[in-house]
Formats: sequence, structure tokens, C-alpha cells
Amino acid sequence: MERLRTLGTLGTGIGWRPEIADAVERMPGIDWVEAVAENVCPGHLPESLLRLRERGITVVPHGVSLGLGGADRPDEARLTALAERAEALGSPLVTEHIAFVRAGGALTASPLLEAGHLLPVPRTRDALDVLCENVRIAQAALPVPLAVENIAALISWPGEEMTEGQFLYDLVERTGVRLLIDVANLHTNHVNRGEDPAKALDELPVEAIAYVHVAGGFERDGVWHDSHAHPVPRPVLDILTDLASRTTPPGVLLERDENFPEPAELERELGAIRETLEKAGAGASAGAARAATRAAAELTAVGAIAGPRRGGAVARTTTTPPAVPTPAGRQAEAETHTTTAPRAEAEVRAAPRAAGTEALSAASTSTPAAPADPARQRLALAQAALLSALVAGTPVPEGFDRVRLGVQARALAAKRADVVAKVAPELPEILAEAYRPAFLTYAPGHPMTGGYRRDALDFAEHLLLAGRPEDAEARRRLRDWWLERSGPTPPSRHPAARLARATRRVLLRR
Repeated sequence: MERLRTLGTLGTGIGWRPEIADAVERMPGIDWVEAVAENVCPGHLPESLLRLRERGITVVPHGVSLGLGGADRPDEARLTALAERAEALGSPLVTEHIAFVRAGGALTASPLLEAGHLLPVPRTRDALDVLCENVRIAQAALPVPLAVENIAALISWPGEEMTEGQFLYDLVERTGVRLLIDVANLHTNHVNRGEDPAKALDELPVEAIAYVHVAGGFERDGVWHDSHAHPVPRPVLDILTDLASRTTPPGVLLERDENFPEPAELERELGAIRETLEKAGAGASAGAARAATRAAAELTAVGAIAGPRRGGAVARTTTTPPAVPTPAGRQAEAETHTTTAPRAEAEVRAAPRAAGTEALSAASTSTPAAPADPARQRLALAQAALLSALVAGTPVPEGFDRVRLGVQARALAAKRADVVAKVAPELPEILAEAYRPAFLTYAPGHPMTGGYRRDALDFAEHLLLAGRPEDAEARRRLRDWWLERSGPTPPSRHPAARLARATRRVLLRR
């Protein structure tokens, strides 16, 4: 609990994005901002973030690519990059997601595939064991505390052994990690998976909350999409009210990633969040005062009859939450934990920071730094089968809802199309209205294996080798774009390098 208090109060914040950077700087009452870690270069921080920092505004890096819920151990390079951003921004903490974002590789003797988005981990003992070890590795590599976020999901894993609240409680108990609770994601999982947000809040350790996310989405055909591109709906604010009636969150942040409205609209949403927190806080204070009065009366009555007691019903009237393990107590806790922890804490600390290195290139596989334990092996096979079904069209694993997996697969392809358009804006400019249909046709048969920039090049190469686009001028512009960015390929025996050289020879002759 002592470590949790050192973070202090963040206040009300907003997700900093380049598209709204100027508006964020002018917004009144902004106490802090959150920036996507992968979009920030430590050596060339955006001027807007520098100005915010000079004003005393806290900046928190929010990672999206670490994949702490994946079967592989966290990649050393990604951890180093996250640490560098935290230090460059002077951040009090960093955040990531309880999710997997890639699968395959050495653990499954199959090609490494990337989801391009956050996918849910199964709430099983195997997945919890792996997540706890990955979190400990990340905590040891980062210069500031880590908080992890619950994610939104379109799909459910078959055979889950815990609820979300139980899963998060055990994670905190075993690692001491903080939580970033996204109330919009609780709403998403309520609609898509029938999970009760109130039950999740009942079960999770609210004292471990570092801060809270609030965001909007939309419903289509009975499925809620966590878009971060729509206004915050009333049900999400209701969940925030419920959470704030249980505890005072150190910080609350509005997320918006697409379809940015006018600054006045964002300020109205922030105002609604502040109003929600104030009302919930007032209600919680009044409720706590009434509960304290009742508890005092009960204690007086019981004491008059039977004298002082410990435990039992009287002891349970206390509102003090269970303690989160402190650094000094973690090793003892890990050694005495009797459920399913596969490795001792000492072994985790001795593992090199390079554990789980992954090569993000086509046809590459990851090589773990230590032999895989059975839990990692089982999780790796399950995640690889699911991701392959989603992005490569392989059979749907047993127990999954085929219709819902189809929705998820289309959502992943749409996300890829959107991000590729951002990292390579020339493509939608060259292809015009044909860009999106062409990419959505391309994506199912061509899984992403090397990040979004590689994805953009592979998509353009695919079109060119197929003689597209049909318009000769557009095809020439696309060819020039691809040749300029693919660059000369150094000699290599790697199949991908040989293919790239062959492709260049073909396109240069056209």
C-alpha cells in the first residue's frame, strides 16, 4: 500500500494525440495527459509535450505493443524503449495492457503472427502464471511503477476458470502491480460477453487502481465496438459513478483516438466526467458517514453485552481494503503461494532482461531466453491457433463462437487498414476510394508479420505484382513509392531478402 501512495493524485486528464495537441494545451483544468508510448521518440519529443511538461502537466506513456499477456517473455528492446520514454517524459509511472498482440514463433514452431491490436488472454491459471511472470520481468526492467489495463473484447475464450475481477485480484496479489481500470472496457465486456461491471468492481482490488480510462464506442448488430471515436455514453459514466462510489480514483482520463470533435465538445465530456466524480464522491462520503455511525452503534451495543471481540461480524464492518504486497513482501508471497506459480521469484529475478526476444520480420520466429515451461507452451499453442484463425483464415479452434470470431477478424482487418493509412498516407492518396476495399480484400490472406510500416510495403508490393491499380498513372506512382521506401536490399540468404530482391528486379523492369 505504501508504494501505491507514492504516486500521488493525477487529477483529470486527456489522451494527448498530435491531431488535438494545440487544443489540449489550451484546455482549462487539464492536470495530466497520456501519450501512446510507441508514437513518442525520446530524443525528439513533440514541442507540445515539452510545453505541457514546462507547465507542470504530468505526461504518462501508455504502451500498446508489449504483449504482457502473450506466451513469450517480454521483449528486451520493447521494455528498454518503454523505460526510455518514461525517463524522457519524467513520468511517475508507465502503463500497458493485459493482452496478447502476437503469437507463434519458436514456442509453437510456426511463423510469428501479429494481431495489430489487443486481444484478450484466457482467464485461466496457465495464463495467470505466465502474465504474473511477464509482469515481474517488466517491473524489474522499468524505472517507474507499472500499471496494467483491462481490455475490451469481442470474443470469449472457452473454458475460463476465473472472472475478470478474480483474475485481476490474483494478479495484483501475486505481483503488486497497479491497475489501470477502463470503465468503457467494462461496459464493452458487459454487452459482448454478458459480464456484470458491478461484479467486476466488487471483486477487483480497488486500492490498487492507479487511474481510470473513460472512452466512447458504438453498438452494431448487438456488438459493442470500443472505438475511442465516439462520445462517452451514459452507461460508461454510470460505471464510473459506481467505481467512484467505492474509492477515489487517483486520476481519470478521457480517451479519444479518432474522429476528433471540436475542442468545446471534448471540454464538455471532461466536464461530465468531473461532475460524475463529484456526485459519486459526495454520495460516497455521505454513505461512509452513515456506515460509520451504524458501525459505532453496533460496536457499542456488542461491547456492552460481550466485551471486545476480534474478527467475526464486528471485524468485517471495517472498510480498510486488503493490502497490496509491498516490494519486501513479494518474494515471501511468491514462495508461499501454493496455487500454480511455475517459477520461483528468485528464478524470475535471475532471468536475463533479454528474455523473450522476438524478431519482427517476415517468416521470423521468436527464441525464448530460457526453456519454455508447460504453462507457456500450452498458452502459446492456444493463442497461436486463435490468432491464425483470425488473421490467416485457418480453422476456428474448438469452443469459440464462429460468428463472433468473424466479427473480430473483420475488426482486426479494419484496424490494420486504418493504421496503415496513417503510417503511409500516400497509399490512400494514390489509390483514392479503392484503397480500403483493396486492403480489406488483401488482409485475410496476408497476415501482418513485421509491423505496420512493413505491412504497408507488403500491401503495395502485392498490388504491383498483380498489375494494379489499373490506372497507369496511379500504378506508376505506387511503383515509385514502393521502390523509394523498400530501398536496396543487402545480400542475404534469408528467403525474405531474396524475395525482396527478386521483386525489385521485376518492378524495375516495368
